[in-house]
Amino acid sequence: MKITTFNPQIVTNNAEAIIKLFEELGFERRHHQEGIGELDVTGTRMKTENGFYLDISELNTPLPQNMVVIRMNVDDFDEVFDKLISLGFRNIYGDQKVNTKSAKSAMMISESGIAINLVQHIK
Repeated sequence: MKITTFNPQIVTNNAEAIIKLFEELGFERRHHQEGIGELDVTGTRMKTENGFYLDISELNTPLPQNMVVIRMNVDDFDEVFDKLISLGFRNIYGDQKVNTKSAKSAMMISESGIAINLVQHIK
């Protein structure tokens, strides 16, 4: 298993307010994508001049509150997905995964509440 990226991610229904907050803290917008997967997620990647990354994802599905998760990009999605399942994590999308031309992902959560957005970029 090879982890290629590891950084915080905020999942919300109001990305613009959170983006503005982090811009005030020195983050700059680096990448923005709309209509991600069947769940129609909007994603914004931000970065500081020191190289710290933050991802902000906006869902159309109502959330009771914002979620702070760990975004973990890996080189073998299926291997790490199975490993997380064996460690007691579950996919909050049930049997679904977010599939696009360039990535596959699933939001995994442990019984204790640790949330990992597992992502593999397809090259």
